[in-house]
Amino acid sequence: MFGDKVFIVAELSANHGGDIEIAKETIRAAKRCGADAIKLQTYTADTITLDAKTDDFLIKGGTIWDGMYLHDLYQEAHMPWEWHEELFKTAKEENILCFSSPFDFTAVDLLEKFDVPAYKIASFEITDVPLIDYCARKGKPMIISTGVASEEDIQTAVDTCRNAGNNDITLLLCTSAYPAKIEEANLIMIKDLKERFAVKSGLSDHTLGTLVPILSVAFGAQMIEKHFILDKKIGGHDASFSLDEKEFSDMVSAVRLAESSIGNVDYRVTPEKEIRRRSVRSIYVSQDVKRGEIITLKNVKSVRPGFGLSPKKLNDVLGKAFNADYVKGTALKEDMIS
Repeated sequence: MFGDKVFIVAELSANHGGDIEIAKETIRAAKRCGADAIKLQTYTADTITLDAKTDDFLIKGGTIWDGMYLHDLYQEAHMPWEWHEELFKTAKEENILCFSSPFDFTAVDLLEKFDVPAYKIASFEITDVPLIDYCARKGKPMIISTGVASEEDIQTAVDTCRNAGNNDITLLLCTSAYPAKIEEANLIMIKDLKERFAVKSGLSDHTLGTLVPILSVAFGAQMIEKHFILDKKIGGHDASFSLDEKEFSDMVSAVRLAESSIGNVDYRVTPEKEIRRRSVRSIYVSQDVKRGEIITLKNVKSVRPGFGLSPKKLNDVLGKAFNADYVKGTALKEDMIS
């Protein structure tokens, strides 16, 4: 899936407002914004939780959904499965990749009908080893968010993929808070995930704004996933931490600029750098001098520009003599010294 550029994913999630036309237009907008892919979530309330009104199933803990029961939330937020065919068709028409996060085996079976290019394992499913194994055995790239995972959880998920014969693994740094605090982004983990687990790595971002995803480029992110909404007026459970079309487009542009600034390790003096080197310091005659006059710190000086001898040769020329008369401002050369 990845090329030389950061792979940017627009997460549609619950931002469809219960209207398939909004979902389809969101896919078109993601393409307009420059996203490389649109990501769906494939579940029903009954495939992700139980319809139980006990304390275990009541959301609490400082989220934007506190006070709701899990089943009620997912019933409102899920994307109807009968939409999938038309949404994948729309993505194909727009020439944008479309994949999804499945939350149980039946969701994987549905997605297989559309020959999805990858599978995304959501943060809260990283401990669901059977689901990871089932997805990995389909032979598609595996993308796994690590928002609530311990190192052991991540290692188990990676090992599960590899044991299933699937080595195309991307781990996404993620803070599973909605929205997440910028000071908890911990972007340095992107590089560590890549090196520690020998995988590709990136960012699934829930912070407000675009600062964190833009900065992630400098930390080696190969994929950036961000929640996307056609218009925040649509509202919905994920709207508050999603980017609208203009914001997402601005983020894509900034990410592309950021990645262009990374460059390569290169100590060569290029022609462009050689031109700029004219502004470095070099040794110049700092007052009019006569032939035979001894070179001292009174008549030569290290100054800009750089057309004379390098300052590193200053001690070598001190005490020697000028071989002709020279005026102030003459760049000192080897052939001027006797």
